[in-house]
Amino acid sequence: MKKAILFTAAIAMILSMASCGKKAQEPVAPGVPEYTVVEAPQVDLSEFPVDEDGYIVLFDGSSTKGWRGYGKENLPSRWTIEDGCLKFSGTGTGEGQTGEGGDVIFAHQFKNFTLEMDWKISKGGNSGIFYLAKEVTTKDENGNEGYEPIYISCPEYQVLDNANHPDALLGVDGNRMSASLYDMIPAVPQNQNPYGEWNKCKILVYKGTVVHFQNDEKVLEYHLWTPQWTEMLQNSKFSEKNWPLAFVLLNNCGGENHEGYIGMQDHGDDVWYRNIRIKVME
Repeated sequence: MKKAILFTAAIAMILSMASCGKKAQEPVAPGVPEYTVVEAPQVDLSEFPVDEDGYIVLFDGSSTKGWRGYGKENLPSRWTIEDGCLKFSGTGTGEGQTGEGGDVIFAHQFKNFTLEMDWKISKGGNSGIFYLAKEVTTKDENGNEGYEPIYISCPEYQVLDNANHPDALLGVDGNRMSASLYDMIPAVPQNQNPYGEWNKCKILVYKGTVVHFQNDEKVLEYHLWTPQWTEMLQNSKFSEKNWPLAFVLLNNCGGENHEGYIGMQDHGDDVWYRNIRIKVME
């Protein structure tokens, strides 16, 4: 635990030195590849409707305004509107994303909020909901710059067909089943509706406290930027040993301002999202 606390302090000090601008070049910790956090233009939230509950409507079922691909300027063609839903049409390639696919984000960074949406997955399907995400690039050995996966910078609310996708049997104690904090905390109780049926997601993020809800029940709670958060990372696939860059980014997810994008995952399977709305808190 002492090691985790010291590492957390060191990472916080390193990241506090980051410069600003369209692309903020980040100093790196020993053993971590040099990386860049891309700061792209954000949409104006005042251009989006507010519903009777005080939530900003991010997707109303008729327009994809504000949505684009992760690391892209436009929305990939496999993300379309179908029957009032934002649908990803699967490729059957799992995480082997094709050019017309890829993860999507809403082009505004949020800090403290309550996010709600409904989701429906295909048989054997896999997807995920991201929050506090950043767009991160690294360079290969030839100096070519490319985007790292979105999930190495942010927490993931798992979207899964528990009954038919093998990920439900992996991880520890069901921490890869739907509504779980992927690979870290299982959703309890596990009250998922089966594939082809709608499930309700709610994610609350407030000053480091995060709560996941599934179908109107609280299923987990945890606290970012704490020694306990660092310890969870060390016991996951994103540990300092297994994935040093992911460990650094997740240990300080949201960056210096503790804010980031909302996003959804292309994992190669058909998935539908609707009623996407967010309430911003101070």
